[in-house]
Amino acid sequence: MKMKKILPLFMMVAVGLTSCVTKKKYVDLQSQLSNTKLELEVANKDLGKCGKSLNEYMNKLALCEQDKANAQTESRLRAEQIDFLKTQLSDCQNTRDKQLSQAEDLTRLNKTASENIRETLSQLEKKDKYIHYLQNAKTRADSINLALAVNLTTMLRDGIADKDVEVKVDKTVVFVNLSDKMLYESGSANLTSRAQEVLGKIAQIVQSRPELEVMVEGYTDNVPIKNACMEDNWDLSVKRATSVVRALQSQYKVDPNRLIAAGRGEWNALAANDTEEGRSINRRTRIIILPKLDQFYDLLDPGKAPKK
Repeated sequence: MKMKKILPLFMMVAVGLTSCVTKKKYVDLQSQLSNTKLELEVANKDLGKCGKSLNEYMNKLALCEQDKANAQTESRLRAEQIDFLKTQLSDCQNTRDKQLSQAEDLTRLNKTASENIRETLSQLEKKDKYIHYLQNAKTRADSINLALAVNLTTMLRDGIADKDVEVKVDKTVVFVNLSDKMLYESGSANLTSRAQEVLGKIAQIVQSRPELEVMVEGYTDNVPIKNACMEDNWDLSVKRATSVVRALQSQYKVDPNRLIAAGRGEWNALAANDTEEGRSINRRTRIIILPKLDQFYDLLDPGKAPKK
């Protein structure tokens, strides 16, 4: 009887103890869950801060990349400028070397010029001042021609192949050799659109030097031509020179009193005509920029030298 009474009591105590342990664990778990939630919130805030910092760093990195690209572009442009200046310097040096190697032979002077030269030579020992005057005039002319050649080379270099244009200084004049394929339609004296561009650049230089004359010489190869418009190569060369002169006058307003048109036909060739390359070289137009004869003779006239 006593055992029957004790057993239920024991079971009740056991159940009570079990309930207490379970509730305590539940409270602990609840506490752990709250702590975990707090830690998660803190972690989320830290994650947000990290994301914001990451965005800032990415923006800074993008700016750095842009600065790097700008610096590379600027460096490339500087390098191109340096190459351009080196090319200009090389052109100047080549022109200078050619001038220094040329003899100072003044040819094709008329009778008056020849008499002035003889009179000048006879007075050289007594007229030191006149010698200096001639030397200064020669130096001034060389400097002007050099500057003119450099300006023409610079103007014509952009967009034009080297084989189609050549700028040279020869004694007292500057001339430009232009290929026929760039200037004219095949077998005619009609100017191409490229010719208008080139002649426009040359006209700018010519207009800046009103004291100089411009002679346009047409040349051909030795292949005969005869059609409804052209009688022969003489005719073709003259008409091509006239087309250039007419364009300089009408389109670019160059004073016609300064212009000279001349045809040289197939003569005065620069290369043999037995190859296509040689014939292509010979088919050319030469634009010569030269001082007016009266100005040239003034330099040789002792009567116009400075008095002692």
